[in-house]
Amino acid sequence: MAAAVHHHLHLHFHLLLRPPPRQPSIFFTPRPVPPTRLRSSLHPPTCHLAVVPFEEADQREDKEEFVVVAFYKLVPVEDPRADVAAHLHFLQGRDIHGRIYMNEQGINAQYSGPRKDATAYADWLRKDHRFSDILVQISPALNGHAFPRLRLRYKKSLVQLEGGSCHLPLVEPSMRASPLTPSEWRKKLEARKRGETKAAGDTCERKLLLLDVRNDYEWDIGHFEGAKRPNVDCFRSTSFGLSEQEIDLTDPLHGVDKENTDILMYCTGGIRCDVYSTILRDKGFGNLYTLKGGVSNYLKSEGCTEWVGNLFVFDDRLSLPPAKFAEEGDGGEEGGIDNGKPPSSSSRWLGRCYVCGSEVEELRHRNCASIDCNRLYLCCGWCLEELQGCCCSECQSAPRLRPLLPGHQRYDKWHLYRDDTSTISS
Repeated sequence: MAAAVHHHLHLHFHLLLRPPPRQPSIFFTPRPVPPTRLRSSLHPPTCHLAVVPFEEADQREDKEEFVVVAFYKLVPVEDPRADVAAHLHFLQGRDIHGRIYMNEQGINAQYSGPRKDATAYADWLRKDHRFSDILVQISPALNGHAFPRLRLRYKKSLVQLEGGSCHLPLVEPSMRASPLTPSEWRKKLEARKRGETKAAGDTCERKLLLLDVRNDYEWDIGHFEGAKRPNVDCFRSTSFGLSEQEIDLTDPLHGVDKENTDILMYCTGGIRCDVYSTILRDKGFGNLYTLKGGVSNYLKSEGCTEWVGNLFVFDDRLSLPPAKFAEEGDGGEEGGIDNGKPPSSSSRWLGRCYVCGSEVEELRHRNCASIDCNRLYLCCGWCLEELQGCCCSECQSAPRLRPLLPGHQRYDKWHLYRDDTSTISS
């Protein structure tokens, strides 16, 4: 009897010590949500779950190369809502995150995903005769998805602009700026530096004005040499060439000779210039040129020539050095850095700390820790620690604060914290 009891206890003890059976892993495709001092009662919309075995998850992480794809096309679309439904149907079962908008004036897309899925969508779109010649730009994703989720829908305006853009003649090529290839653009800038502004057949000197159609914080981390810093922090409020004041030092187009000035417009991918050039054309500016494919296409083709710093991008990467675009080209430069610091060819450009004004080499923005501010700004290491991730002392004493995140981690969507009514933990 004693032996039986002893055997029973030994077996029970053995079962308690035996590790539990291995369960399938949960594979998260988005970046992990960082810990915050403010707890959100909302479920993050960034989660995309798939239950896979450990071995399969490891193989997936090793094999999949994530990329970011961007393209747009201004072209008449008769039934954009039907097109949206067709696009959603095609993307079923494909791992795509990003922003894809369509309306009667065309399509505007930026998304991320495994290269196979990302390029399959672009290839499928090109089979549509309306988009057969679309310029598809691909750059490396630094750490999985660069967007939290997929938003593919009909949108009244393809870009955010005060008053909208649906009333503008976007689908009429003659109303948009004349596109220049990256090599043509580079030659224009080089001629400008040499003072050669007279075009073939002209009898008088022509002026050349380089117009950055982006936001001030984009200019802060990189721009073409000679471009003035735009005095706007949101494309929606851009008003170049629209001032009716006698003197307006904030408007680079104020008082410009509209007939004898060549205006070279550039932005990240090209669509903002195409849209805004129709407004300038209506205001009488006759000599408008835009960089085809924007800065991202230029960096891939021409490298750092005439460009200083990094390129701001509207996704989780925030800042990309020129070499990252060259990696997607044929025989491009290898070894692009991803820590926000500019490569040696553009190291002469240094940003400025928003707080103290000191020079910073790390050309990567961060958001203010104050939820109600959320300012996107450059910051030196000393101010970062001193203000605990806030952009000023006033924000440091704000009632709703997020913690200082180490390295290049980013906060989750700020409205998740803004809309939360829970109290802040110590």
